[in-house]
Amino acid sequence: MQHMQKGFTLIELMIVVAIIGILAAVAIPAYQNYTVKSRFTEVITASSPYKLALEVCAQDGNCNNAGAFTAIAVAAGVPDAAAIAAGIPGIASSGTVFNPAGVTLATAGGTATLTFTPNAVNGVTAADTYILTGTLGADSKIAWAVNAASGCRTRAAGAIC
Repeated sequence: MQHMQKGFTLIELMIVVAIIGILAAVAIPAYQNYTVKSRFTEVITASSPYKLALEVCAQDGNCNNAGAFTAIAVAAGVPDAAAIAAGIPGIASSGTVFNPAGVTLATAGGTATLTFTPNAVNGVTAADTYILTGTLGADSKIAWAVNAASGCRTRAAGAIC
C-alpha cells in the first residue's frame, strides 16, 4: 500500500512566507502614512476658525478696502500676529499636533496667507506645514486653496493634506 503525502512541503511554506513578507513591506508604509494623515486632520480642522474670522472680517468690510486686505487686527475682528501667537480662546485642541502658537497670517493686497506649523509628534513633523492662500473676490468672499508649497503636500512618503 502506497502512503499519500500529507501537509505542505518546505518550498510551499517558504513561498507563502515570502508572499506575506512582500505584502507586509507594501502595506506597512501605506498604513503609517494613513495614520499620520489622520493625525494631521487636527491641524486641518483647527484652521476653520481662522478662515472664518477672515471671511467674516472681509464680509463686514472691516478689513476689506477696494479688494485688498487692510486693518488686519484684533479691532477688525481678526487677530494680528501677536494675538495669534498668544492663542485664540475658544479653539479646542488636544494639544498634540495643532499648536495655536504655530499660526501666522500674512496679507498682501487681496491675498491672505495662513500658515499652520504643527507640533512634531506622532509622525507629524514641524516641516509638515499647512499653508492656506485666500484670494479676496469682488463679492468680498475669500476663495481658499492649499498652497502647493505646503510641507504636508511635499512629504516624501506622500501628501497628508
